[in-house]
Amino acid sequence: MFNINTNVPEQFNELATSNIETAMRLSKIALEGAERIFRINLELTKQALEDQAGNVQALTSVKDLQDAVALRNKLAETQSESLMGYSRTLYEVTSQTQAELSKLFEERLGVFNKGMVAAMDNAAKNAPAGADVAVQAMKSTVAATAAAVDSMTKAAKQVADFADASVKAATTATADAVKTAAKKASA
Repeated sequence: MFNINTNVPEQFNELATSNIETAMRLSKIALEGAERIFRINLELTKQALEDQAGNVQALTSVKDLQDAVALRNKLAETQSESLMGYSRTLYEVTSQTQAELSKLFEERLGVFNKGMVAAMDNAAKNAPAGADVAVQAMKSTVAATAAAVDSMTKAAKQVADFADASVKAATTATADAVKTAAKKASA
């Protein structure tokens, strides 16, 4: 005969509280990322306005074609560096936000797996004779799923680390190429 668990309402309450806390953490991470991007965009806009004012002043001081070409090259290099810095900063914010979301997902998955194992243990205690084979099969399935998700998470982190290193290398190479091109154009 089954032994009915009288803690079910309490377990639902704990689950609901945990899910609300997770939703709040998820919202906080997303909003903090959006706030950082907003601040970056605001600073970029301010800097662009200041740069444009400086560029207008610099254009008024141009006296001949050679000065105009040199100024054009300098402005192109400055704008390229600014855009690369902006892109790099956005990428870093996005990567940090993604890492925080991944960490939250991993935590919640771990809690879920522990809860599943505990529920299966409880079911095994209250199950009729002979049901232990089915419970063990379920435990094996949960363990295999957890291992597969862990492997995928590690692989995704490796891909993210590789992409991060590639973006940084490409940014540096692009910055170097822009500087070299600007030097050749002004020579």
